[in-house]
Amino acid sequence: MSPETIIEKMKKHTPSILGQQSLSKFSILLPIVEKDDELHLLFEVRSYQMRRQPGEICFPGGRVDREDQKEKDTAIRETMEELGVDEEDLSQVFPFDYMVSPFGMRIYTYVGFIEKEEAQLNPNPAEVEEVFTVPLAFFLENDPEVYRVNFEVKPEENFPFDLIPGGRDYEWSARQFEEYFYRYDDKVIWGLTARVLYHFVDMIKK
Repeated sequence: MSPETIIEKMKKHTPSILGQQSLSKFSILLPIVEKDDELHLLFEVRSYQMRRQPGEICFPGGRVDREDQKEKDTAIRETMEELGVDEEDLSQVFPFDYMVSPFGMRIYTYVGFIEKEEAQLNPNPAEVEEVFTVPLAFFLENDPEVYRVNFEVKPEENFPFDLIPGGRDYEWSARQFEEYFYRYDDKVIWGLTARVLYHFVDMIKK
């Protein structure tokens, strides 16, 4: 292979996340509603019939499908399906940050407004147990509790220790993962939802 071939390929290459082909892509929407002349964030409680994470609190969203032209389309489609709203009920949908989770997911986040009262929503019972809102002011005034999860490195049994310096005594880099918790009345918002929420609140505070 010639230097010219490599140079030409590099000119055409768009940087991306290494290994992104193996990442599952998801999109979520942070829905803002106006309630009692105050801005609220809307949350879902996942149906207890769901196979994964039943009863946990989340934002509307889901896996990016082939029919979705853009990640934003996924966030809007999932919000419509889960909350029973029409596309015209959603406005000012803006891209927020995206993240790569330690569990093999690339998650695109969006922030938008729902022009419909909570009582007018028609949540899909197959996916949503209930919806509730929390005043945005609550998150602006209250920091989350932060706890840390330690990840342990455990090579598989046939790992070739003889090929690395130190062998079985190799000093693997330890890693901690922060988990955020918000408590509001009887609700506990944590995990991915709380992580995205924390960064959104931090952004609008600045």
